[in-house]
Amino acid sequence: MIGRCFIFGALPVQNLPVTPKKNDYIIAADKGVLNVRALGLSPDVIIGDFDSLGFTPEGNVIRLPVIKDKTDVGYAVDYALDKGFREFHVFGAAEGLLDHTVANLQICAAVSKKGGVMRLYSKNQVAFCITNGTASLKGSGRVSVFAFGGEARGVTLTGLFYPLENANLESFFPLGVSNSFVDGTADVSVKSGTLLIIHDIP
Repeated sequence: MIGRCFIFGALPVQNLPVTPKKNDYIIAADKGVLNVRALGLSPDVIIGDFDSLGFTPEGNVIRLPVIKDKTDVGYAVDYALDKGFREFHVFGAAEGLLDHTVANLQICAAVSKKGGVMRLYSKNQVAFCITNGTASLKGSGRVSVFAFGGEARGVTLTGLFYPLENANLESFFPLGVSNSFVDGTADVSVKSGTLLIIHDIP
């Protein structure tokens, strides 16, 4: 049975709220190889143009051209999708450059449209997208829900301080920002469209 795919970017990673297990696959995206090794892990493959790392590391390496249309994380996700992975946990790829963070959120949306889920972790929060589906959440603290890439129709939020039932969210008005858990569990669903969900890491 295929496991999960863990992808590590270049930003410092202090801790892992989710850790790789035996059947999981680890990809180091460029300078992310330093994170992987600092955490005592071994990458299954290292993908990048290595402009930020400054040298080509040893191991199973896929070297990318410096001039390209995708980010290193984008290439890593596509590589893993082609291998059959549909669950992704991405570290060291948020809270840095704003443009790269937005790019990685777009990748989250692309993965959701292909039937998978990519969780993008920052220091205190995790972001992921759902398309035409439902997500069950567990935790405490803040939860925000945004329409992403267009209108999201038939949005229902239960178990949150501000509930919604069969509502439409627009991508230009952040109605779903800064909600919160009521009792530690919540459900978020959308009938048509994509939602970006961001919540605090317990």
